[in-house]
This record gives sequence, structure tokens and C-alpha cells, in this order.
Amino acid sequence: MFIYKKDIPLQDLGDGVGRRVLAHGGTMMAVEVSFETGAIGPMHNHVHEQLTYVLSGRFKFTIGEETHEVSAGDTLYKKPYIMHGCVCLEKGVLLDTFTPQRQDFL
Repeated sequence: MFIYKKDIPLQDLGDGVGRRVLAHGGTMMAVEVSFETGAIGPMHNHVHEQLTYVLSGRFKFTIGEETHEVSAGDTLYKKPYIMHGCVCLEKGVLLDTFTPQRQDFL
């Protein structure tokens, strides 16, 4: 499967956050999430395993009881059901990979 960013509209999630569902199939899914400075990814959890790769920007992430600042090139792992969220400190883009797929995003 080939996915071209130009063919995928940005879903405006409000409050400075946008999402593009990229490649997905089988048990995996890739999602690009854009944040404006000051935008918040509220604390939440889900059944999915999640890897987040920071493509650009700076973020303050909380995963479970830990909070750290991350920037371009850093990667985060979230196990199923762990509470996590972020605050965007500098406009940026994240690449999230989920398994299984987030059916609620499709």
C-alpha cells in the first residue's frame, strides 16, 4: 500500500490539533498528529500499544507517573491502558504507530 500525504486531508480536531490517518492494515496503523504551540493532547488511555516518534517541535509528555520534555528524533512507548498526554511547547508534528489499529480513527 502506498499512501501520499497530499491525498489525505488534515482532520481538524480543534484547539490547535490536527490528524492524518496514514497507512493502516492488518494490526497496525500510522497516524500523523500536528500541534500548534500551547495545544494539549489530553490525558487518556486505550487498549492499543503506541509508539510516538517526534518529527518536529518540542513537547512535554506525561506517561504514567513520569513527565519529560521531548523533541525531534525522540521516541516514546505507551503500553496498553497507561494514562498519557502532552502539551506542545513548540509547534510540531508527531508520528504515532498503533497496534491494533484505532478503529475509532477510521
